[in-house]
Amino acid sequence: MTPTEEPDGPWKMPLAEAMTTQRAIRRLLADPVDDDLVLELLRLATRAPSAENHQNWDFIVVRDPAVKHQLARLNRQAWSVAKRIARRKVRSDWRMEGVIDAIQWQADHFEETPVVIVACLRGMRLSRLVRVGAASYYGSIFPAVQNLLLAARAAGLGATLTTMPLWSTGLARRTLGLPADVTPCAVIPIGWPRGHHGPTTRRPVEEVVHLDRYGERAFLPRHHH
Repeated sequence: MTPTEEPDGPWKMPLAEAMTTQRAIRRLLADPVDDDLVLELLRLATRAPSAENHQNWDFIVVRDPAVKHQLARLNRQAWSVAKRIARRKVRSDWRMEGVIDAIQWQADHFEETPVVIVACLRGMRLSRLVRVGAASYYGSIFPAVQNLLLAARAAGLGATLTTMPLWSTGLARRTLGLPADVTPCAVIPIGWPRGHHGPTTRRPVEEVVHLDRYGERAFLPRHHH
């Protein structure tokens, strides 16, 4: 099942439609996701660019209930702390309440996720304390993760990006059997959605675009200046 072999399959969705309707889907059915489909998602993910074209990514496809259980435990540990901060945000932004409910649902049902993909990078980070070094390092994995999310959307699957199960790199490495020079960077639970995709809501692009220097909002309508 590839984009070239099956043009009328799940890959016929226009790219712009995938981009404008792809959203974090945390409530997933326990129904299985075929291995061939998972491999095709990852094949599309690896079409992304990477620093100096090193392609130094590894993807752990987690199906083993025992491994999922350990990731679920790590996820719940992180969420038990993070949700206190999130609850405070609800007081100033009521829209956060639905997000919190979805994150809680995912935490409670993490083990039921049919497939969990952990995106990793090979190679030691040499510039741990230099921000540009960190940006360069992680810049080799997150384009691939975004490709994966868009491919999942095109296939009708639900997915989301989370880092909560990775709050302890050491425990995550032990859970996944990762060597010291492989860093887990993102966790993507994937399954058939209980909810629905898009349309998503975003701030108008004119509000976040600056011309030449920060604060030059040249693209805002005049009455907004």
